[in-house]
Amino acid sequence: MVVKGRRATQADVARLAGVSQTTVSMVLNGTGAAQRRVSAEVRERVLEAIAVTGYSANPSAQLLAGGRSSIVGVYTYEPVFPHSGGDFYYPFLEGIEDEAERSGVDLLMFTSMSGRSGKSLVSTGRVGRLRVADGCVLLGRRSYPEDLAELLRQDFPFAFVGRREAPEGQAPYAAAAYGEATRAVVERLVDLGHERIVLVNEFTGHESIEDRSRGYREAMTAAGLQPVTFDAPDLESGAFLDTLQGAGVTAALVTSDLAAPLRRAALARGLDVPRDLSIARLGDPERPDGEDVDWSGFLIPRWEMGAHALRIVLCQLAADPAAAGDLQVSIPCTLVPGATVAPRQ
Repeated sequence: MVVKGRRATQADVARLAGVSQTTVSMVLNGTGAAQRRVSAEVRERVLEAIAVTGYSANPSAQLLAGGRSSIVGVYTYEPVFPHSGGDFYYPFLEGIEDEAERSGVDLLMFTSMSGRSGKSLVSTGRVGRLRVADGCVLLGRRSYPEDLAELLRQDFPFAFVGRREAPEGQAPYAAAAYGEATRAVVERLVDLGHERIVLVNEFTGHESIEDRSRGYREAMTAAGLQPVTFDAPDLESGAFLDTLQGAGVTAALVTSDLAAPLRRAALARGLDVPRDLSIARLGDPERPDGEDVDWSGFLIPRWEMGAHALRIVLCQLAADPAAAGDLQVSIPCTLVPGATVAPRQ
């Protein structure tokens, strides 16, 4: 039964093999729990039907014949395709690309499934489309626990760029060691004589923010100081700076995108940064601030995170399970002395 005049479909394969399209899909899905539910005899029938119908001529179906496509997907939850070399997401993508070239695999950007709609892959019914590739690197500030849970349930090889918690199981990721870096910044401020040190968060409920907060609290507690955290304060009215001055605050640790606005607000109030108020920026800003400031704090290992995320996916695809290694990796941040932190006056 050779299908003429059109490309063979999964339905053609299913009819010839005497199985359901679901079974054909399980065979196409490659390694994992889904394929293990298909018996060797049924798998053989499906493969034979594929050969007869010519379905294997479809590039996506070349995952069959006992092999993989050597294609790893890249899915972004925001429109993060870089517009310039200075784009925040550019180093992540560059790291993924460099590691792909080193490892001899191709990349597939899932551009038709952009997460800019604000909906999860599960809710849009597109999570299965990731299986066009052998595995997938996911990145973006926004993510959805139900997507991670479904990918784990399907035993699909993936890794997130950044730490992510899944409702069930452990989601593979390559993260920045935000907690350790934040502790180091607090310890430096304490060594410089600061005692009233606050943490200013851009928003809450995100793993990277939680990691920074944990590192701040641990360092402050270890130094015998009182941790004080402000979440998404209003920097425009001036009331926030009044609060800091009234409480005798001399140093602020600020999540990346709030650092420049806080500095501008302090300068507008006649404060000197860093003599009146030391400001440490906890990571690279997602939105460029356009200011030439030698920030104190730390830098995010973005290239390394992208490259390591792809390595984690490839480890899951390794034929030898012992080669899988650690599927949750935290990479040290680069501490920067900078010029926005000074000894307490």
